[in-house]
Amino acid sequence: MRVAIVTESFLPALNGVTTSVCKVLEGLRALGHDALVVAPGTSPWSPTMPPERYAGYPVHTVTSVPVRQFRVGLPSYELETVLHRFRPDVMHVASPFVLGVRGLTAARALDIPSVAIYQTDMPSYVRQHSGPAGDLTARAAWRWIRRIHQQADLTLAPSTAALADLQAHGIPRTALWGRGVDADLFHPDRRDDPETIALRTRLAPDGEVLLGYVGRLAPEKELHRLRELADLPGTRLVLVGEGPSREQLEEELPGAAFLGRLEGADLARAYGAFDLFVHTGTRETFGQTLQEAAAAGLPVVAPARGGPLDLVDVGRSGDLFDPDVPGDLRARVAPFVSADAARRLEMGLAGRAQVVARSWPALVDQLLGHYAQVVGSGSRTAA
Repeated sequence: MRVAIVTESFLPALNGVTTSVCKVLEGLRALGHDALVVAPGTSPWSPTMPPERYAGYPVHTVTSVPVRQFRVGLPSYELETVLHRFRPDVMHVASPFVLGVRGLTAARALDIPSVAIYQTDMPSYVRQHSGPAGDLTARAAWRWIRRIHQQADLTLAPSTAALADLQAHGIPRTALWGRGVDADLFHPDRRDDPETIALRTRLAPDGEVLLGYVGRLAPEKELHRLRELADLPGTRLVLVGEGPSREQLEEELPGAAFLGRLEGADLARAYGAFDLFVHTGTRETFGQTLQEAAAAGLPVVAPARGGPLDLVDVGRSGDLFDPDVPGDLRARVAPFVSADAARRLEMGLAGRAQVVARSWPALVDQLLGHYAQVVGSGSRTAA
């Protein structure tokens, strides 16, 4: 199969969309398929070049502009030329919002079957940043999303909550497609690595219970909720990631450790040093870091909202807090702090058992089934 992937985000940016696209490309390469990537390129404000190839596949870049530290690829008629030359069997559009819209329009013009991946809760994001007009702008965002996804032959949602949200807002032709996890990289045995032990000794010199967070340090992650945990006796907060909120968080959480952005084995060792994983954002369509934490053998506490509903088995692998009740995060975390390490490990291993079968190769196999569905339908969707 020949797959054209049009993505709103790609390397050097690191986020859930980029990770998903990279893992799909690696899976397609392993199975012998052909692929092409179209992604945002450089701008005067973001001069670092994306790679020319990834997993052996060419990466075609388009001009981008910065929006709140994200690269946004500008739609261009050259996309039709690229697609016409590549002659794909199917187009995969990752988190379409601007560049992806052009991709879907081009797919319809060229009679290319299309699969759109819904991954970013943009209506909630724009509501958060629109002040008193938040509800109005969120409704407008949903109208835009509906217009986008009506052009796709199939829209895939990452969680049952996201799928229900799409259906409630009139998005047609939807199905569920989750996300994979590298259960070899993120593994409970990491806690026994000498480097992990050294990291833990540095972070918890007095045997503190380490409460870990991994992700962007940005307003949409609602990290202000961590203030509830800042003075929880016998604990220390550890945050992995970068973003515009870091300076403010360092002021609000003076006892916390900030490790910056980590990747690969360094990230896996950070998970290995934690005792409990805590997530605060209520706008996650999936929650990849929750799944990585579970694979690493950590119990998870997250909001009872969105993607975490699929990932946390309350009382077995972690707990869910009510984000509308002040103090509930602290109340849910406290029992894990007072529990002994064996109990936390027991719950962490239960979480790992839930996610260990969700390998990226298995998820790519599922995705190929969705590709085959739209290719086999024989007719393109009318807008």
